[in-house]
This record gives sequence, structure tokens and C-alpha cells, in this order.
Amino acid sequence: QVQLVESGGGSVQAGGSLRLSCAVSGRNVSRNCLGWFREVPGNGRWAVARIYSAGNLIDYDDFVKGRFTISQDNAKNTVDLQMNSLKPDDTAMYYCAAIWSYDCLSRSISSPLEINYWGQGTQVTVSS
Repeated sequence: QVQLVESGGGSVQAGGSLRLSCAVSGRNVSRNCLGWFREVPGNGRWAVARIYSAGNLIDYDDFVKGRFTISQDNAKNTVDLQMNSLKPDDTAMYYCAAIWSYDCLSRSISSPLEINYWGQGTQVTVSS
């Protein structure tokens, strides 16, 4: 059984930092494409970062590029998202997801992506 469990969300002032972590069970993070998505009510759910070591891929949505860093810990089987220089527009529910590997390699991060598994989400709130 595959499970993705996020942690690390919370409230922070603009300019601050948070680190999200996704604990993965049932899948090996080093052999799967995993990503972080965010959702604001009424705006849908969009990918902000992806990592696929087997495909030599790490990429980011333009809005977070240079501020967010995705990484994986193979020993802990986790995927983390370090978020720096946070803005009020970063306020959202953040989800960890296992992405179909074919989509990871053939579609841009801004395209609709087929998701195999979702986590339950963790809220990030950035105040001005």
C-alpha cells in the first residue's frame, strides 16, 4: 500500500521560510517521480516542483524558481520542499504526489500531470 504523508506546514510572515516533508511508504523515492503541488480554493491544484532521480529531472514552476528547493533523502525515503522568501501569494494547501513517470519526462511542470497517489495536504499561510 502506497502512502504519502506531509508535514511541516504552518504560518509564517512574508520573507520567512518553511520546510515541508513528505514521508513515502510503498514506493522508493529514488526510482519514482515525486512532486509538490499547491491548491488555492477556486484556482485548482498546480505543481510547484518535481524530482525524478532516475530521469535526472528536477524542475520548478516559474513563480517559485530560485526560492523553493526540492530534495529527496533516500535513506529516510522522504521528499522535502524548502521554501524561502515566502510571499503571501504562496499561501495554499500543499500536497505531495507520486506522478506517473512518463508524464514527468514528457510533459512540462505546468501541464496537466497524471497522479498515481496524493498525500492529504498541509496548509501553508504567509502573512504580510
